[in-house]
Amino acid sequence: MDHTQQLEEMGQKAVRAKYIMQTLSTEKKDKALTMIADAFLTRADEILTANEKDIRAGEANGMHPGLLDRLRLSKDRITAISEGLIQISRLSDPVGEELERFERPNGLRINKVRVPLGVIGIIYESRPNVTADAFGLCFKTGNAVILKGGSDALHSNIAVSKIIRDTLSEAGITQDAIQLIADTDRQVTKEFMKMSGYVDVLIPRGGAGLIRTVVENSTIPVIETGTGNCHIYIDEDADINKAIPIIINAKTQRIGVCNACESLVVHEKIADRLLSPLADALREKNVEMRGDARIKERISDCIDAAEQDYGTEYLDYILSMKTVDSIEEAIGHINRYSTGHSDAIMTENKEHAALFLAQIDSACVYVNASTRFTDGFEFGFGAEIGISTQKLHARGPMGLKELTSYKYTIIGNGQIRP
Repeated sequence: MDHTQQLEEMGQKAVRAKYIMQTLSTEKKDKALTMIADAFLTRADEILTANEKDIRAGEANGMHPGLLDRLRLSKDRITAISEGLIQISRLSDPVGEELERFERPNGLRINKVRVPLGVIGIIYESRPNVTADAFGLCFKTGNAVILKGGSDALHSNIAVSKIIRDTLSEAGITQDAIQLIADTDRQVTKEFMKMSGYVDVLIPRGGAGLIRTVVENSTIPVIETGTGNCHIYIDEDADINKAIPIIINAKTQRIGVCNACESLVVHEKIADRLLSPLADALREKNVEMRGDARIKERISDCIDAAEQDYGTEYLDYILSMKTVDSIEEAIGHINRYSTGHSDAIMTENKEHAALFLAQIDSACVYVNASTRFTDGFEFGFGAEIGISTQKLHARGPMGLKELTSYKYTIIGNGQIRP
């Protein structure tokens, strides 16, 4: 069977599954999610063994440390994946929620209700946790899902999806609620992007190159989950004792993630007080600092920042730094270079905070908090399908509601249009 036939067969299975999924009760979905969460813990060794194959291959191929971190699983991370499914099972099921009800003068009663999107396709890179997270969210919302993970995580993804499918079978639910494309041929990915006859929406998760490829080539409607060139602006009225721990957390708590801070914007009036202790803290974490001339005057081991540094998602222990003379200049700089993901201001000035919140054009905008909180789990959504940086349909962490659409149900009593 060639690529096209295999994909068409998967598409047909997914379409059949989506109609079955739409009939599942909340109770049955939640029970299955709990069973799968338990299975991840009892079969964790299977996942870790498969993941170790991927890690060894990544190291042999010289994979970047930040990407290796995304790829690596541990018992703690498997426990977190399991807990994510449990949390999803405890959330309210949005399917069937009545959004609006009204009656027309002619007596037609019109209801607007939430419904599943249908078949969701997801193309993603070296993050095997996405396999479980994406399934959990799609399953809870009554969607079938077809996954295309990166070749770097192939063994891990196969192990995770097998456990899910085995457990669905035990629960008496169609295994085709989740399907994994295991073929690593890039031509398969290109053909997958053209399956508009079967897949209702396509979501890319990964680097800028992957996202751009999907947006430019897909015939399926795409929800764009953007890269994260996240900024923190240290205002002239910032509390340094708050700001420095937040910066260190946002930059170094986990480097290979889209909500990590990649760039600082520093008000000139606070630079003398901030930069020396901040540089000491960054050195302790082995962070390379790249700054403009005024930053370099104050930090001896800071190297020159090139223009492209301000727009780069490093996913590494590197931080760009820029000085400004006003909050307005800071906002202009961030809106120019940000990817619209997450940006933050450190300030005790309420007017400056309000201005920043109003004018920064990003999905998530923070005051005195780490950008690392842009996460479905941290927002209470359970696991997330991704962080949308676009403005149509969904924006920010995409949880359950973002994986639904709506339809109108109209009840009449013999009305005809005059």
